Amino acid sequence: MTRTTAPSTTTTTTTAPSRRRSFRRTAVIALSALTLAAIPIAAHAVNTGPAATTTATHAAGATTHDRPKPTVVLVHGAFADASGWDGVVTRLTRDGYPVRALPNPLRGLASDSAYIHSFLNTIPGPVVLVGHSYGGAVITNAAAGEKQVKALVYVAAFAPDSGEDLAALNARPVAHPAPPLPAQPVPYTLPGGSSGLDLYLDPAKFRAAFAADVPAKTAVRMAAGQRPIDATALAGVTPEAAWRTVPSWYLVAKQDRAISPDLERFMAARARAHVTEINSSHAAMVSHPDAVTKLIEAAARATD
Repeated sequence: MTRTTAPSTTTTTTTAPSRRRSFRRTAVIALSALTLAAIPIAAHAVNTGPAATTTATHAAGATTHDRPKPTVVLVHGAFADASGWDGVVTRLTRDGYPVRALPNPLRGLASDSAYIHSFLNTIPGPVVLVGHSYGGAVITNAAAGEKQVKALVYVAAFAPDSGEDLAALNARPVAHPAPPLPAQPVPYTLPGGSSGLDLYLDPAKFRAAFAADVPAKTAVRMAAGQRPIDATALAGVTPEAAWRTVPSWYLVAKQDRAISPDLERFMAARARAHVTEINSSHAAMVSHPDAVTKLIEAAARATD
């Protein structure tokens, strides 16, 4: 998950000096949205105490036990990979749910969403679709018009509306904006000689920015294995927001430094989601797998 304004196109270069200038311009544009608030990360204390779960804003649906359980499809966001769901997968499978934790390509909102949408077509029966961080934008698009998706679950995630891009959504004024992310732009070369720009989080600052309540050794492994997001992915526009027709659930991470908790509350309210709040960093599925699993299973039961 991340918050940044990305350049709308990749940059084609013809000479080494012009390539360096293009990379600098692209990096400045991409990083400008990552520094929406010029507040040092160290200035924000994190409460790493036990999770405090609030009541949902809507009553959960009735439960029946004579139907197969829906398949839970988990979609990670930027600076992460599918292994971040391991604790949640363990709990869901223990409770009898079929689970797939998919690799999110992180190459572009349209292509990432199309990839997840295509995979959904291989799953028989109902699906509960779960997204973390940038993965929330992906499931919002992937589930549009997909009748087998019975519930959307957002875990500290973006939930864009139709016609909205993540840059505009992330720039929405809130009382307590998140601090800037320690992003590191890394240029790469595409076939044919054109160039792109990947964004990573500085490994030395990864835990403070992304996973403050995760054990230090675990955070080191997460930082080392993080997958970058193409900067252009963050400028993708959502054509149709699935949460307008699919019931949704939202977990607000109250100690999030990657997406403002105030922005999370706004998105959850706009989607008329069933809301739970916990004292968690952005990496809620890693630090609080029980709470995340509980929310997913509440969504699954409501599909009966």
